[in-house]
Amino acid sequence: MEIIESIVDSLSGILWGYVLIYVLIGVGLYFSYKIKFIQFRYIKHMIKLLIEGTETKNGENKISSFQAFAISSASRVGTGNLAGVAMAIYLGGAGSVFWMWILALVGAASSMIENTLAQAYKVKNEDGTFRGGPAYYMEQGLGSKKMGVLFSILIIVSFGLVFNSVQANTISNAFNAAFGLDHNVVGIGLVIVSGIVIFGGLKRIADVAQIIFPFMAIAYVGIAIFVTLVNIDQIPAMFGHIFAQAFGIEQAGSGALGYMIMQGIKRGLFSNEAGMGSTPNAGATADVSHPVKQGFIQTLGVFVDTLIICSATAFLVLVTGATSQADLNGIQLTQYAVSTVLGQNGSIFIALTVLLFSFTSIIGNYYYGETNIAFITKNKLFLNIFRAFVLFMVMFGSVAKLSVVWNLADLFMALMALLNIIAIFMLSKIAYALFDDYTTQLKEGKNPVFHKSKILELKDVECWDNDDNFLKIHKD
Repeated sequence: MEIIESIVDSLSGILWGYVLIYVLIGVGLYFSYKIKFIQFRYIKHMIKLLIEGTETKNGENKISSFQAFAISSASRVGTGNLAGVAMAIYLGGAGSVFWMWILALVGAASSMIENTLAQAYKVKNEDGTFRGGPAYYMEQGLGSKKMGVLFSILIIVSFGLVFNSVQANTISNAFNAAFGLDHNVVGIGLVIVSGIVIFGGLKRIADVAQIIFPFMAIAYVGIAIFVTLVNIDQIPAMFGHIFAQAFGIEQAGSGALGYMIMQGIKRGLFSNEAGMGSTPNAGATADVSHPVKQGFIQTLGVFVDTLIICSATAFLVLVTGATSQADLNGIQLTQYAVSTVLGQNGSIFIALTVLLFSFTSIIGNYYYGETNIAFITKNKLFLNIFRAFVLFMVMFGSVAKLSVVWNLADLFMALMALLNIIAIFMLSKIAYALFDDYTTQLKEGKNPVFHKSKILELKDVECWDNDDNFLKIHKD
């Protein structure tokens, strides 16, 4: 295990230290320029689309825009928000928070493009629901089945297996700290409940996600605001600390600036997944009248995840002075921060919040793996084998050493992101054309509807051959 951990850590360090930092920021800025910073100009429209998408119009077996948003947000919002942010501050300092924000702002453009492409190249399941993601637009858009299979393998291993062990690890540590529960007991409980949901199919996953996610997000942000306001006198110093460290001469002079930026971007990407190629698997499931609608909605998810929920954790840790506890890291640091105001009840609240956040991440991550299993093979045996491995990794993560699972997660996340960035960069012209079509219809006062005949490169895709009945359903 020590040898494996050393190899994984070295590879991860090379990818994050010399490649991904520049690629993610550079591509995000380039996309932002090309789409004329649409991710900022249409925020009000994003919120409107999300509200309108709370109910599906095409029958009860369809996945609505809001349900697709809930699936992706359930996967996004979890360990990265509660434990990952605290870990970034612990390792990289307060300045890492600033670089999380930067990644969210510029990475939102990458999210717009990848989710719009996922909708454009989605396929229909036998039950009438949709499926798609990077593997699908790599095969159809780039004509590379092999590239799609490689991406599928990476996301199956990373999200379906490794990331789920990270989520289980966080739940286990939180419950051990709050209630003294044995890690094995927590793991067994997670395996049972997770199995019930993931064997229930996409619709059950969507139904669970749309119920749990809004509740847990509002509750957590509410507590974070309360604890922050109790320490209101520390807020000016907190912001000063964040910005001073983000651009500090001391950090640059000591060589720590690059490490701090890397921690902020690494943990930010783990949390909001912008450009990583994961959320398009959820975005493709939505039943919408135009691909760009899910591009907008999933981009709103990036902002909610990082600018609201990750910031809530950062403020908790910084205003309470939790970073002075040198022996605490990850989720236990967040628990300590809340307990400074709420006592033991704070630690218990975080443990329960982690359970909800991370459990929904487990089922969301599982779905990403499932949709890519379907890309590789239609054989149900492989799907059931995958489900068994997911449950095994949940148990493994509950009892494993923290650093092992985080390092594996970082490595596979980096490989996924690189492959996806290459694909969406090569297909970006199609996304630009879709944006132009959408905004043109909006300016004409229409509710945008897309037909694949509008873009020559999409003439052979499986969906978007909208008939009169479809147009009638969506004309409102």
